[in-house]
Amino acid sequence: MACTLLVTGGAGYIGVHVLAALVEAGYQPIVLDDLSNGDRRAVERVARFTGADIPFIEGDVRNERLLDAVLAHQARAEQPVAGVIHLAGRKAVGESVADPLRYYDVNVGGTVKLLRAMARHGVRRFVFSSSATVYGAAREMPVTERHAVCPTNPYGHTKLVAEGVLRDVTAADPGLSVAVLRYFNPIGAHPSGLIGECPQDVPANVFPYITQVAQGRRSHLAIFGDDYDTPDGTGVRDYLHVMDLAEGHVRAMQHVLRHPGLLTVNLGTGNGISVLALVRAFERVSGRRVPYRIAPRRPGDVAAIWADAGMAHRVLGWRATRTLEDMCADGWRWQRMNPQGYATPPEPVPSGIAARAVRGRRTVTSLVPLLGGHNEVGRV
Repeated sequence: MACTLLVTGGAGYIGVHVLAALVEAGYQPIVLDDLSNGDRRAVERVARFTGADIPFIEGDVRNERLLDAVLAHQARAEQPVAGVIHLAGRKAVGESVADPLRYYDVNVGGTVKLLRAMARHGVRRFVFSSSATVYGAAREMPVTERHAVCPTNPYGHTKLVAEGVLRDVTAADPGLSVAVLRYFNPIGAHPSGLIGECPQDVPANVFPYITQVAQGRRSHLAIFGDDYDTPDGTGVRDYLHVMDLAEGHVRAMQHVLRHPGLLTVNLGTGNGISVLALVRAFERVSGRRVPYRIAPRRPGDVAAIWADAGMAHRVLGWRATRTLEDMCADGWRWQRMNPQGYATPPEPVPSGIAARAVRGRRTVTSLVPLLGGHNEVGRV
């Protein structure tokens, strides 16, 4: 029987790609998502092209009654949750500056309530979605896990506080196993073009904005600052293919299922790419021009940051393998095939993927009847 894992935030951009990677690796994911930044249709698409039956619960990770109901139900069904991948949270730097209390409530409070529920039900394996924003304005490149942490915005602070909670609870309970993944800038999409980044409003990240400009949905890209101390004056980031990142979550879960204690690792490519270089690469791959205008710097942004991901390779056996061109090609394929995001009727599953999708029912099962409607209780 496949090992059952709870994935919070599993209907979001990163979450659905993690689901695809987990199913491919032989795990049985269960999704908990309040759909504030996700889409149930994305989970349905993953179920369709993987052939898996993926249980889905709409609800908030801060709802402890719901968490208890989910974990208890799985235990009664003799499919206990063996581990949790915690992706649920707020993630926009600008929004965090404008509304920091919301970020502390969701990102820190949600993590604490999830850990308490896990403790009550004997779940002791945890993978946490952190961020390279905890490093702030890094002094040395590439950034190793030993680099000082000094976030420059509330979003980064909430991730660092949550990391501190995990460090303390792991020290208090030697049997607990936690992997903290500090990842850099995921872009791109699944190569099928069936799932990808689907902002519900104006994109907060640069890459979906680029693809929407290329498609004609937006007139131009705003590049925030061209006076940084970087080769072309624009910000430099470590852009990482979202499927490499998803596979990193699988490796991290495999690690915590075998080894107790706390592991903190970077997930990145080790290459710093400027915003302008990303635009140029996308134009080459897509054959589309991306008009842009320079805008003022955004509060909380740093000039440049990229990873030293050597520890992830040494400890997890993980390394990013996809190129910048792969990221651009896969992300553009998603945008072309889904001009209205998940509201676009899905195209047929590509033959190479469809051949692997015969082992399951290709459905998303709702746990609402099984949980007595608890997914609606205390939703905030």
